Amino acid sequence: MSDTGEIPKNYDPLEVEERWLGIWKEENYYFDRNSSKPRFIIDTPPPYPTGNFHIGNAFNWCYIDFIARYKRMNGYNVMFPQGWDCHGLPTEVKVEETHGITKNDVPRTEFREMCRELTLENIEKMRKSMRRCGFSNDWSNEYITMLPEYYGKTQLSFLRMFENGDVYQSEHPVNFCTRCETAIAFAEVSYEDRTTKLNFFDFDGVEIATTRPELLAACVAVAVHPDDNRYSEISGKTLKVPIFGHGVKVIEDEAVDPSFGSGAVMICTFGDKQDVHWWKKHNLDLRKAIDLKGRMTAIAGPYAGMTSQECRNGILSEMAEKGILKRQEDLEQRVGACWRCKTPIEILSERQWFVKVHNDEILKAADKIRWTPEHMKMRLENWASQMEWDWCISRQRIFATPIPVWFCNKCGEVMLPDEEDLPVDPTVDRPKRPCPKCGCTDFSGETDVLDTWMDSSISVLNITGWDGKSVPEYFPAQIRPQGHDIIRTWAFYTILRAGALTGGGHPWDEILVNGMVLGDDGFKMSKSRGNIIVPEEVLSKHGADAFRQWSASGAATGQDIVFSWNDVIAAARFQTKMWNITRFVIMHLDKAEEGMIADRPTVLSDRWLMAKLSSAISEVTESMDSYQYDRAVKTIREFAREIFADNYIEMVKGRLYGSGEGKESALFALKTSVDALCRMLAPITPFFAEECYKHLTGGKESVHERTWVDYEYSDSDAEVQGDLLVRVVSEVRRYKHDEGFALNAPLGHIVVYSPYEINDGGDASSTLNADVEWKCEKPELIKSVSDVRFNFGLIGPKFRKQANAYMNAIRALTEDEKITPPRTVIMDGVETEVLENSFEPVYSYSVAGEKVDLLTLTDDVILTVQKKE
Repeated sequence: MSDTGEIPKNYDPLEVEERWLGIWKEENYYFDRNSSKPRFIIDTPPPYPTGNFHIGNAFNWCYIDFIARYKRMNGYNVMFPQGWDCHGLPTEVKVEETHGITKNDVPRTEFREMCRELTLENIEKMRKSMRRCGFSNDWSNEYITMLPEYYGKTQLSFLRMFENGDVYQSEHPVNFCTRCETAIAFAEVSYEDRTTKLNFFDFDGVEIATTRPELLAACVAVAVHPDDNRYSEISGKTLKVPIFGHGVKVIEDEAVDPSFGSGAVMICTFGDKQDVHWWKKHNLDLRKAIDLKGRMTAIAGPYAGMTSQECRNGILSEMAEKGILKRQEDLEQRVGACWRCKTPIEILSERQWFVKVHNDEILKAADKIRWTPEHMKMRLENWASQMEWDWCISRQRIFATPIPVWFCNKCGEVMLPDEEDLPVDPTVDRPKRPCPKCGCTDFSGETDVLDTWMDSSISVLNITGWDGKSVPEYFPAQIRPQGHDIIRTWAFYTILRAGALTGGGHPWDEILVNGMVLGDDGFKMSKSRGNIIVPEEVLSKHGADAFRQWSASGAATGQDIVFSWNDVIAAARFQTKMWNITRFVIMHLDKAEEGMIADRPTVLSDRWLMAKLSSAISEVTESMDSYQYDRAVKTIREFAREIFADNYIEMVKGRLYGSGEGKESALFALKTSVDALCRMLAPITPFFAEECYKHLTGGKESVHERTWVDYEYSDSDAEVQGDLLVRVVSEVRRYKHDEGFALNAPLGHIVVYSPYEINDGGDASSTLNADVEWKCEKPELIKSVSDVRFNFGLIGPKFRKQANAYMNAIRALTEDEKITPPRTVIMDGVETEVLENSFEPVYSYSVAGEKVDLLTLTDDVILTVQKKE
């Protein structure tokens, strides 16, 4: 069967994988726009190009590659694009560290070019890692968000949404990171538990409790609950703000919690989202006490220029000196922090760009998408229900897509570029026509840039062919695979933008949500914990296929997965087992003469194996269809190891090494099983499956060019009888071990009495080295007591030195008495009580006058063993 040379005894994954990487052609994975096959487009996550394709990335890409390879084998025209989500703060920080500069030390264009150069270097490093993992990416559909051909589409999407009224500019409170010096969206706020002080102080005769005394200069009102009788007399009055002296009114609002603190709350602009709500509702003044760098402004008087923490300490000290600080209490609170640097966010009112969030439309679109696992949809629904503000899309950074807007310096009119001029950089490029409102030709370009999610949220539009004019040709995509950690960002924003830009369309038919990879200690991987594992470490020791097996088998879809070296080693051992199976099968196929392999199974064990294989194929296919890769791998392993190798192959060796009848049927079963196993393994372990298939077919075809295995075989009689055959072999082997026989030692004559007419083709006889006879009848057994078995745990302590005398007295009983013991026996002339449970009869059996050993499998399946003399 194999004309590719002798199959090596040992499987070397590193050598095999490196060799196939040099043979496989990337063009085989390209999406064919002229194909008549049904299309299957994957909206692949574009990773951030750090240069390190970390293990979480690799785990997620394994899932995507399983999908892509499986769909190709099922006849789909698959697009598995690779994108790179380039823009963002981490690259800016790395460039500053690398070159020893800040972003303001060089011109914007020069700094951007430095960021691009670093990003391209990192992309190339990550490409190599992805290829080494055996991912079948469609590199002809690669996209890089920082390149003009992509971010020009981002700018076009901005213009479209601006024209439709879904993008606007306004001064509004936004989440702001003063360390990163940029606005951030709510989805970029992480929350941490921290302990702070709740400070109680005298506010012009009213006790107030606050955790942020540094915002005293920004106080614009004091609020109390309308039903709180403690403050009914001061409602509507004006109070003087301590230290700073400006007056604020006391207002009533039902949102005030009378049980928290003193029940009276100072409203500042802004301490939290509730302050923003009150500020809007009651039309309060705006006092900006903290600037964009986290420093106190001029309204903070002597504290101007301090950090907020320095100001807090200073004001508390002054309160103590003035005698108005009454007491302090520890308070546990959830603090919003920047997801990047963990700096507590401020809520600052600045002029920013926003995208309108239409939650109802987003949820309607989400209902049209199939969610796997289904419960992950709740995360999006919960997030949408919490969205109170529109999406802030402007950032005060440099390395990002420029906002394509100019402002007329005379009248302030917003100027937009023509679509054919995109992409533009408004800080460098100029409008091609004068202001339509006043005729002025003097403009200022927008210096803010777009949130990087504005780039990646059109990934599905980009890959499906969006040109800004109509619904894309291939829209919607068939699936979006992603992690659960970015449901509220990438999934939410993509649904929002796809709907806005396609007239209400949903971006994908289905979304597949994966879990996160945890360290082997069960915690999220981090440098501080020392539990980070990089894919290269796994690949260099055990190869890509073992890693891919671990990814498939480690957890159910959507669940977090704990990295385990033991599971990787188990995967490598399975490949060794499967390699040995393949070598054994091919050895026998190579010896077969032309036409010697049957076209169907005829012998019981072969029919049994084919029925089991058909069931396994059905189970694996169903698992692959439903993305239950752990179940698929488990089924493949169980069939290959337990059914195929441990049971079937052991049973048919007699036929394979002999020259009698049934060999052709066994060869058919062997070839069919290995062929099916190779094809089922192909999406999960592409290198290993290809290497096995090369030897199986003589190198004539690639397993990745074959269709998905669809072998069907139904034979209920063979399944029942084959299961019995397997159990008989197992039970007799156990018996031989217990009786001290070597497994290959001759045993004698065995008769299997069962309800079935069975012809096993001699497999049981050759496997057990015995004359095995199958009878569809009840045995005519003669049962007699041949001995007794004593319970020394009872006899020893009771009779001590007289134990032998007691046992002799029991042995002297008649057969009936040994079965139904008397109350007493005569022991050394003395009547002695028979201890309950002190012995039991040992039976012997005979058939037709010949002594046999009896093995009972079930009530209606009995084996008799007549040992060879």
